[in-house]
Amino acid sequence: MRGLGMSSNLPEIITLEAESSTHFGYDNHPITTTNDHVVRIATMTEPYHWHIHPNSDETFLIIEGRLAIEFESGSLELHPGQLLTIPRGVRHRTRPVGGRSVNLTFEMAQSETVAV
Repeated sequence: MRGLGMSSNLPEIITLEAESSTHFGYDNHPITTTNDHVVRIATMTEPYHWHIHPNSDETFLIIEGRLAIEFESGSLELHPGQLLTIPRGVRHRTRPVGGRSVNLTFEMAQSETVAV
């Protein structure tokens, strides 16, 4: 995670392009925190399994590509610049549409992910 550098009082700049350069089919890691929340970047070329977050809402902001978010009642497709919040406890899964998707997620730092 990023934050204030040890050698200066200036915050560190986070470059999303560098944070999303991965060769893994799915990579999701924290890039910063704000108060009691974490900002994560997810780069995916393959789907993520069905799950819930019982103790935190989850907000998605699409940066690159398209992301399908599937729910028990249907699915939504998000494009770059679009944002969606999933309430805590709602069963969902995500998958890239096309070759690759990059998104930011915002959730409580102590968020739990439970496969269902």
